[in-house]
Amino acid sequence: MYSSFQKHLSRELEEIREAGLYKEERIIISPQGPSITVKEKEVLNFCANNYLGLSNHPQLLQAAAEALQQRGYGMSSVRFICGTQDLHKELEHTISRFFGTEDTILYASCFDANGGVFEPLLDREDAVISDALNHASIIDGVRLCKAQRYRYANADMTDLENCLQQAQQQRFRLIVTDGVFSMDGNVAPLDKICALASRYNAMVMVDESHSAGVVGNTGRGTTELYNLMGRVEILTGTLGKAFGGAIGGFTTGKKEIVELLRQRSRPYLFSNSIPPMVAAAGIAAFNLLDKDNTLQDKLHGNTSYFVRKMQEAGFDIKPTQSAICAVMLYDARLAQEFAALLQEEGIYVTGFSYPVVPKGEARIRVQISAAHEPWQLDDCIQAFCKVGKELKVI
Repeated sequence: MYSSFQKHLSRELEEIREAGLYKEERIIISPQGPSITVKEKEVLNFCANNYLGLSNHPQLLQAAAEALQQRGYGMSSVRFICGTQDLHKELEHTISRFFGTEDTILYASCFDANGGVFEPLLDREDAVISDALNHASIIDGVRLCKAQRYRYANADMTDLENCLQQAQQQRFRLIVTDGVFSMDGNVAPLDKICALASRYNAMVMVDESHSAGVVGNTGRGTTELYNLMGRVEILTGTLGKAFGGAIGGFTTGKKEIVELLRQRSRPYLFSNSIPPMVAAAGIAAFNLLDKDNTLQDKLHGNTSYFVRKMQEAGFDIKPTQSAICAVMLYDARLAQEFAALLQEEGIYVTGFSYPVVPKGEARIRVQISAAHEPWQLDDCIQAFCKVGKELKVI
């Protein structure tokens, strides 16, 4: 059987290559940071989710090293058997305090958090109303539950209201949205979403993966931005981006929701606990951000500067309210070629195309970090301008 299946797979892979959609993995031989070493060449890194520059921060490294010595390498168990340490509970309390929520549950990733939230809470009598550009983990999580599904156009409140009107026959209604949409960088209009939820008796869930640590004056995410802290029923997020860039996800919100997830959420019940050193570094990250807003302020300044200079140079930039800058090229092959030439110029970015983004919407997603210095931003902008002129983009 495999001989014929192998031929089928080979054809599929060749079609992906011919369409310019094949994704190559480039090997990094240094720690994550504003500059990294790829193929023994140092390049400036503009495509990591290292928004606050914490992935190699000395305080996080120290916390992880101490936990490794004091609590060991791994738990070898799920939480309810023998996989819960004091560090796991402390991290959950720390996350709840940071977001102003009632309780928190940890997962191996936010993909697991989103995959494990819908099925335990909602049934065929209920409705999930999801933004069309929500992350794949939300889409997969919704597929696992029996609730009726509605989808509204990205951040389109008229379409959302239409969906809410259609869903009035269902028992419970849950609106779910990304806080920041990862490919475009726009922030969900959470104030308007919550107003509609109140009008049509619905609950709200926000995935804060790309907004926590980034959006809001102190990085508390979209609920802080819109003065809604504590009012949204469910927040999900990750430790793998702004909060240190390792692994680990969480769901935080109303205590009864979190309590039921501990009893019935399958990714929580059947996946190992996150390693103690990851929990310890996560605690250190949140405590660091509690002290002052230096990193958030620098990130916001870096992003504003980069977007302004790129627009002045003539690049097509999607409107952004986050640290994500989508440089639109539209053609998949062009995006791949542009990214390859930028790497030759010492700028490490990635071209995104279908199926990560819709067909005809290829782009280079530039991600700004608080760790970037002004000269690094300028080097990146100059390289974009050079390659952009060579490829007749600007």
